[in-house]
Amino acid sequence: MKFTIITLGCKVNQYESQAMEQWLSERGHQEVPPEAEFDLAIVNTCSVTAVADKKNRNVIRRLRKQQPQAVLAVCGCYSQVKPEAVRTLGVDVISGSGERESFLELVLQTLADRQQRERLDDALRRRDFEILPAGGLAARTRAMLKVQDGCNNFCSYCIIPYARGPVRSLPSEQATAQAKKLAEAAYREIVITGIEIASWGWDFHDGSGLVDLIDTVCGAVPELRVRLGSLEPRVVTPEFCRILQRHSNLCPHFHLSMQSGSDAVLSRMRRKYDTARYYESVSLLKTYFPGCAVTTDMIVGFPGESEAEFAESLAFIRKCAFAAMHVFPYSRRPGTPADKMAGQHGNATKEARSAAAIAVAQEMNLAFREAMIGTLQAVLFEECVDGVWTGHAPNSIRVYASGEHLHNQVLPVQITGLYEDGVAGIISEA
Repeated sequence: MKFTIITLGCKVNQYESQAMEQWLSERGHQEVPPEAEFDLAIVNTCSVTAVADKKNRNVIRRLRKQQPQAVLAVCGCYSQVKPEAVRTLGVDVISGSGERESFLELVLQTLADRQQRERLDDALRRRDFEILPAGGLAARTRAMLKVQDGCNNFCSYCIIPYARGPVRSLPSEQATAQAKKLAEAAYREIVITGIEIASWGWDFHDGSGLVDLIDTVCGAVPELRVRLGSLEPRVVTPEFCRILQRHSNLCPHFHLSMQSGSDAVLSRMRRKYDTARYYESVSLLKTYFPGCAVTTDMIVGFPGESEAEFAESLAFIRKCAFAAMHVFPYSRRPGTPADKMAGQHGNATKEARSAAAIAVAQEMNLAFREAMIGTLQAVLFEECVDGVWTGHAPNSIRVYASGEHLHNQVLPVQITGLYEDGVAGIISEA
């Protein structure tokens, strides 16, 4: 059987798609690209914004039209929260955001008898963490290790707690075992991922937290680079920094969720910190990890965001001097408190504010990359593009250099200048 998997959304979805790919391949089935002929297409959906919902529908319709005789199976956050919308799209198998192996078993049954199937649960009642195999294709240099699922924050704009359920964590010993397997499989870097990894361990009720997990994983696989997924700023404390500073294999790249640089907007978003606490986290990271990259997300045009509040956000991001930013115009999500708030902005306002924030983000990114010139970076090379090898420095910046057969090698590179979206360098002989 030939199958293709289309993944939309976050790194957790990417991780789970890799696990499904591995599960099917181990049973003798062959993965093919979506433009090839296939017997099965799986769409792993996202529902973080209305734009994501539209993209899900477009992909599903395209696949159904492309190969009407193939089995079309849909899983993920969109089918979890909007199953009625998916039912109208001619889908053969519908599942939600959990129980990936059970979903695949349903898919194989439908391949055998062509009967439509659906299995959905109440995400808010989930209590168990589904353990899936980490990794992916052997050709990849970096692997994702999912250690956490769910979210208890219920920010006013976000549908994800309803789509993913409450916090569930992968036990530390199992995370370590998976990390060791990835090291044995010749991966050079793992990315610790989850829906909200800062909440790792909350469900254990034993006082353990994310810093304990990362300390253990870094110590267990010193030969692997360990990169953290998105962090909630309150998890960054002096103790967090002191413990993790000991590990030279921890990548100095910290993605701190921000969303707004205005305290009034943060309050309406129901974020659990203010700008003072956020800046404290930024300062701690830059003190304990000199030269580190601090990156973030920002939502513009949130309901009620005034021009003054937006100006506060622009001033705050300049103060933080982020290495990179993702800027999103606010997207209404039915079922969330923010959807019913007064002061909804039109597209013109959101687009103008997005452009202004992106311009500042580009300035900061350029300054960060310029500061790298003259430094020596250990680069994990991943692919060759138009005769130039490219990979990532520990701080996440893309590095370009000339060489031969560099795939999956970590080599010292002297940074000599800017290049496209990253920096250029020369491989050091020292």
